[in-house]
Amino acid sequence: MKKKSIWKLYGFAWVTLGFFLISLLGHWVFGWFAYVNEQTQFGHPVEFGNYLVEMMRDTLENWQSEFLQLLWQVGGLALLLYLGSPQSKEGDDRMEAKIDAILAAVDPKNAEKLIDEIDQEYSGRHTDTRWAAKRELSNKK
Repeated sequence: MKKKSIWKLYGFAWVTLGFFLISLLGHWVFGWFAYVNEQTQFGHPVEFGNYLVEMMRDTLENWQSEFLQLLWQVGGLALLLYLGSPQSKEGDDRMEAKIDAILAAVDPKNAEKLIDEIDQEYSGRHTDTRWAAKRELSNKK
């Protein structure tokens, strides 16, 4: 099997990084022009140190309100989906309930035992409340 290059494997990340660097560079370059214009308009000296402080403040302010928020929304949700949080399993609930109903219709005598064995084997949470309630009742007996 042919090994894919890192450029193809992470193509979206490279393009996103390129857009990020171009926008960051543009922000700082045009910020410099605006800073020089403002300083000369008010007769103040143009000092790189003051520009650096002002641009760092503006950049971090923008990142806090935009990048970090979006990063957490996208990255955090992707992480939770990967880890299998209960919120990420909502689409599976309906399918699991249907499969449980099919198993119960095909083999009503052994359905509960089979469903329990499957749940134990895959150690997942059982989302069909009808079977979960039956299991709790049978465990109490």
